[in-house]
Amino acid sequence: MKEYRCHASSEIGFVQQLACNYLPHGYWFYVTGQIPPEKDPQQVDEKLIDKYDIAVSRATRWRRKKAGTANLHYLRHERFFALLATHGKHRFFSDEAKRIRDARKISIQFSGYSIGCKQGDYLRKSPGKKSVADHRYRSRVQVSRPVYLDWLAYFEHAAQRFPAERLSAEIYHFPYEPYAPVRKQVLNIVRVVNRTRKQRGRRPLEARQVVRYRRRIVRVFDELAD
Repeated sequence: MKEYRCHASSEIGFVQQLACNYLPHGYWFYVTGQIPPEKDPQQVDEKLIDKYDIAVSRATRWRRKKAGTANLHYLRHERFFALLATHGKHRFFSDEAKRIRDARKISIQFSGYSIGCKQGDYLRKSPGKKSVADHRYRSRVQVSRPVYLDWLAYFEHAAQRFPAERLSAEIYHFPYEPYAPVRKQVLNIVRVVNRTRKQRGRRPLEARQVVRYRRRIVRVFDELAD
C-alpha cells in the first residue's frame, strides 16, 4: 500500500481535494482544527492517521463500507486540518462527538471559501422529456458570505472611481477559483458594478470578458519547495 498523503501543498489543492474527491463520496461528517505553533504538523498528522486507522487500501475501505464501518480521510494545508468520515460505526463519532459537523448542513470554512454539499436542482432535460429532480448530493464551493459581502462593497466603491480597464483586470483576477457558485457571485459583482457605472453615464463591463470560467486544476500533494 502506498504512503498515505495528506498535506495539500496549496489552498487551491486543499479545496479541490475536498470538493472533488472527498465530499462527493459521502465524507460528509467532519471536524476541523488549527495546529498550535508549538506542535510539529507532521507529528500531528501521524498521530491522527494512526489513531483513526486512516491509511488503509481501497479494498479495506470497501470491506469496511460493506460491514457498516465508517471510512475516514485526513487533509491538511499548513496548520489547518480536516478529518472527514462517511456514515457508519467508528470511534471517531464518540471521540469527536461535540465537534462533528455535517457538510450537508454546515459548510467547511477555509481561507475565505465555504465548502459544503447540497442536493441538486434538476437534471439536464432531454427534448420532449419532463424535468427530473436531482436528489444527489453534490459539492458546493463558494466564497463565504462575510468575505463575499466585503468584496461586493469594495467593487461597488471601486466602480465609482476606477477606469473600466482596472475594474476588468481586478474582477478577472478575483482570488477564488471559479466553481459554479463562485462564478454566480462574481457575475453579481459585475451587475452591481455596471449598475453603478450606468448611474455615472459610463459604459458597462462585458461579463464574458471579465469573468473567469475555467478553474485551475492542480496536483494536490506536490512536494513543497525548501
